[in-house]
Amino acid sequence: MIARVAGLLLLVLATSVGGGVIGYSLGKSAGADPDPVRPLTSPDAAFDQAFTVASTPEGRDSVGGSLGTGRRNAITRAVAAASPAVVGINVVELRQYRQVSPWGNDPFFRQFFGDRTYTQQVQGLGSGFIISPDGYILTNDHVAGNAKEITVTLTSGKQYTAKLIGTDLISDIALLKIEGKDLPYVRLGTSDDVIIGEWVIALGNPFGLFDINDKPTVTVGVVSNTGMKVESGEGRVYRDMIQTDAAINSGNSGGPLLNAMGEVIGVNSVIYTPNQGSVGLGFAIPINRVKTIVAELRKSGKIERNFWTGLQIQAVDRRIARYFGLDKVQGVIVSDVKRSSPAERAGMREGDIIIEANGEKVNDESSLIAIVDEARTGETLKLTVIRDRHEMTVSLRLEKQPE
Repeated sequence: MIARVAGLLLLVLATSVGGGVIGYSLGKSAGADPDPVRPLTSPDAAFDQAFTVASTPEGRDSVGGSLGTGRRNAITRAVAAASPAVVGINVVELRQYRQVSPWGNDPFFRQFFGDRTYTQQVQGLGSGFIISPDGYILTNDHVAGNAKEITVTLTSGKQYTAKLIGTDLISDIALLKIEGKDLPYVRLGTSDDVIIGEWVIALGNPFGLFDINDKPTVTVGVVSNTGMKVESGEGRVYRDMIQTDAAINSGNSGGPLLNAMGEVIGVNSVIYTPNQGSVGLGFAIPINRVKTIVAELRKSGKIERNFWTGLQIQAVDRRIARYFGLDKVQGVIVSDVKRSSPAERAGMREGDIIIEANGEKVNDESSLIAIVDEARTGETLKLTVIRDRHEMTVSLRLEKQPE
């Protein structure tokens, strides 16, 4: 009997010791810090570092089940690594307003009491993130593109006056710069391999909450969809957007959308909401599109889009499709080609039906306009055209608009 009790005690003791060792090993593995990103001394090299995906393809897909291993996991490590580089942005804009005359269009009273235009200072806020140790910051054009004063607050509590290096209304991207060195910064990943359903993290300054304790607000969700087109009435082009259900609210604009590796895969920019709050429909600009915009803004401060085509178009309806012998309603029809225009030099004709542009399907006028609006002066559009019931390819060079 004594021997049996002694054996049981030894078994329990061995199990407890073994469990303690195994638990400690898993905890250390789950809580290990990611490799630090070392600042670079060359300004150009420092800036370029943000455009390099450090992980190998195998490593990018190897997080696996670590999200469920203890309290410290891939999500918490990503947040800890990226949070110091997220900033709160406060801006002052000068906006013009028009006050309509209370006398309407009465010609007698309007000569004395016409519409009044006045300028007013407006304060705004948003989010951003540092992409190089020497102080370049990414945000949205609608956050800081028209700002007269820009104040950036870091998680250290230190505030900087930021300079607007360049901005682009079409892509809704702005590049800022603060004077500093060895600043924390994020790694820019790639948006080409985003997986629908993968975990993502949104960091930012919703409703100005960053000002309370100088820390970004963290929300977590998944990639709900990719390749989304979001309509905008402000001249912006939101195509191939990343959709997420991570909560994005007013003030989150310009903040980073991270994957579980802690890499930025998008810039949070748009929400669909009936009540100014998150309903699970948020959209981020893919980071690969942002990279090309940022490089141009850093170089010249703007994106050159002062071009023309000389084309006038209208949507193809059932009547037009039947008349031209199309199998289905698709594309846009060229209604006019201006003389001595790039379109005329490219060989475009009235009655041509454009069904693709640069490999993307053209469903209506807005889809073609969005593709063209994103192009640059000097680029060539590859148009797939139906003419006399035959498909052909036309190369249309986007020439600078004549003075």
